[in-house]
Amino acid sequence: MTDVPTVTLNDGRTIPQLGFGVWQVSSEDIIPAVSTALEAGYRHIDTAAIYGNEEGVGKAIAGSGIRRDDLFVTTKLWNTRHGDVVDAAKESLDKLGLDHVDLYLIHWPSPTKGNYVRAWEQMQEVRAQGLTRSIGVSNFTRQHLEDILGRIDTVPAVNQIEIHPTFAQREMTAFNASKGIVSQAYSPLGLAQDLSAPAVVEIAESLHRTPAQVILRWHLQKGHVVFPKSITPARIKENFRVFDFELDAKAMKQIDGLDADNRIGNHPNDFF
Repeated sequence: MTDVPTVTLNDGRTIPQLGFGVWQVSSEDIIPAVSTALEAGYRHIDTAAIYGNEEGVGKAIAGSGIRRDDLFVTTKLWNTRHGDVVDAAKESLDKLGLDHVDLYLIHWPSPTKGNYVRAWEQMQEVRAQGLTRSIGVSNFTRQHLEDILGRIDTVPAVNQIEIHPTFAQREMTAFNASKGIVSQAYSPLGLAQDLSAPAVVEIAESLHRTPAQVILRWHLQKGHVVFPKSITPARIKENFRVFDFELDAKAMKQIDGLDADNRIGNHPNDFF
C-alpha cells in the first residue's frame, strides 16, 4: 500500500482516506484515468452501477499489476434495484471482473419508493455471501439512518454524502460519528465552485499549494474519507500530493467559515 492514511470502520476493516472518484468519467476516459490514478499511488477507487464505467474500472485494475489485496474498491446499488440487491451486486462484480468489492453502498434512499429499509436488510446477505467486505449507505439523512437502525442492528460502515467547504454538513457528520459511521465526502471541491473562495486562494498562495490541495487537506484533517475526480493526468497526480503539509488552526477556521449551506447536488428526500 502507498502511504495514504486509513480510517478504521465500525466492522474493524480499514479504508484509505484518499480515493479516486469516477462519476461522469466516460467509457473513453475511464481506463486511462484510473490507470493514471493507480500509477500515482491511489489504492481506493469509488464507482457505481449507474456510472456505467464499472467495466473500465475493472480493466484498469486488471492491467495495473497491483495485488487485489492492496486495493479498496467501492461500488453502489442503484435505486431501481432495492428489491434484488444480491443480483445487482453480482452484476456489478461481473462488470468489474472481481469476486468481491471492499465496500458496497445503497446509492440513494429514494424515500418515495419506500424500499430502502428492505434494501438494507438485503445488504446483509450481500456481505454474508462474501460479495462485499463492508456495507454502507450514500445520501442518507438522519431520518433515513434512524429508520434503518430502528429495524436492523447492523450499522452502516459509511455514509457517503455531499461535503465541501461551502456545504460542510456539520450536523450530519456529527450524527454519523455518533453512530460510528464514517463520513465520506463526494463533490469535495464543490464541483470546483469552492476553489475560487478568497480564503482558499489566500491559504493556497501562502503554502505554495493549489486550492484543490488545500481543500483536500481540509477534508483529511476533518477525518472525512475523500475522493476527488479528474481525467487530467497532472491534476490526478497533484490531488494525491496532500500528505506532506498540514493546515494550521487558523487556516482550518478560515475554511470552516465558508460554510453557507450551499448544496449543489440533489436533496436525498427529493431525488428519484
